[in-house]
Amino acid sequence: MCKKTFPDGFLWGGATAANQIEGAWNIDGKGPSTADVMLFRDPKSIAELNNVHANTDITDEMIDDALKSTDLTKYPKRHGIDHYNHYQEDIALFAELGFKVYRFSIAWSRIFPNGDETTPNEKGLQFYENVINECLSYGIEPIITLSHYEPPLEFCRKYNGWYNRKAIDFFMNYVESVINRFKGKVKYWLTFNEIDSILRHPFMTGGLIESRFSPDEFQQVMYQAMHHQFVASAKTVKLIHEIDPAAKVGCMTTKLTYYPYSCKPEDVLATQQRMRQVYAFCDIQVFGEYPAFLKAKFKNNNIDIHMTEDDAKVMKNNPVDFVSFSFYQTSCVAANADGLALTAGNTTIGIKNPHLPASEWGWQIDPSGLRLSLVDLYDRYRKPLMIVENGLGAKDVVQEDGTIDDQYRIDYIDAHIKAMYDAIHEDGVELMGYTAWGPIDLLSNSTSQMSKRYGFIYVDLDDYGNGTYNRIKKKSFNWYKKVIETNGASVLEEKSQVTV
Repeated sequence: MCKKTFPDGFLWGGATAANQIEGAWNIDGKGPSTADVMLFRDPKSIAELNNVHANTDITDEMIDDALKSTDLTKYPKRHGIDHYNHYQEDIALFAELGFKVYRFSIAWSRIFPNGDETTPNEKGLQFYENVINECLSYGIEPIITLSHYEPPLEFCRKYNGWYNRKAIDFFMNYVESVINRFKGKVKYWLTFNEIDSILRHPFMTGGLIESRFSPDEFQQVMYQAMHHQFVASAKTVKLIHEIDPAAKVGCMTTKLTYYPYSCKPEDVLATQQRMRQVYAFCDIQVFGEYPAFLKAKFKNNNIDIHMTEDDAKVMKNNPVDFVSFSFYQTSCVAANADGLALTAGNTTIGIKNPHLPASEWGWQIDPSGLRLSLVDLYDRYRKPLMIVENGLGAKDVVQEDGTIDDQYRIDYIDAHIKAMYDAIHEDGVELMGYTAWGPIDLLSNSTSQMSKRYGFIYVDLDDYGNGTYNRIKKKSFNWYKKVIETNGASVLEEKSQVTV
């Protein structure tokens, strides 16, 4: 009997984001981004954590206070894990893990500090060229995200971010500079990270300062900004294919999977409606047009998207080459949620599933949900898929002997890898690769906490900026290394265990 493995050429690796690891927020010409004014938050309860809006919203007054402040404890994304000065060490560790690919993002404001300049910042381009070259020296293929939760701050303040149509041209100037510089070195590009998230955290994703708009108009503002991102994404696909025909461009969506809380028809219908909202954003980038669901929503809510004929044409003619997504948890939907427990997720809130365990942050653990998600996505789009974020955030403890036993993380990823294998071999899904989120500890996205750790590599840094920044291998390091060495065979004969 043949040994179980993943397909030849499967792309194993890890994923990070510039705003959560780099630091050096005002070094070598970088301008401030939305991430650099996001406050550290330390939720003391699941209820506090579930207040997604409070974790991600910001006002002009808060921005003014942030720009006056030099307190890195309040604004920890300004220091990250100092990857800017540790990238060689970090990439060497990724190479030791055996990475085939490394997904990371470019900070737009490191290339164009205010977003609207005409000439790129050479020191910013040189930094990313150094990172790319370092990866390639170890045989690691870069997967680069062009926009990952950090629009230039001045672009947001001066132009109202992506609500302003000028954003398309500003972004394309940035994209053209980056693609021309790195063509031939980067085979895989992603346009916007979790493009759907503009409705959940409009400031981080779209640079929208909600307090500038009336509540009645803000839904229109968000969808108009979203449209501008869709046009920019399609133009980016077109440009990359023209400049570097061998390169592949993907979209990236938050794969939120919901179950009906019960088999009541009204719960099933409510779940279907929620799932149509989830798929709508990816539909546009794959099929090149707005789905019926969104068209009906716009009509019923008097939302008037300003769209030109050229917008429609460029979107239709430039679909993405592959679909990438994040997957962390599932939750439930009910037509009437009164009295039902809620649970946190990836900047989302859902009804708690009584049949699933959860992490310390309340994210419900569901490997079968990953298989379900893979099948649904592949049946819907018939394009290659890539899981570019998946992992377990947990509080890791350094033992007296310096070791870190994170068996819970091993169990989590082990179970999800088995679900991936079943989706490929039992369901016929075409899965390109898997990049575990946060292969090295990094700052949490919405709360900027360091204590919520994902990595195979521990970074000696706490929530308040104290620590040596030393890198330490966890127990999961050698485990994941073996997974990659054996192309998954090391886990495929084992029985899954999911503990928290």
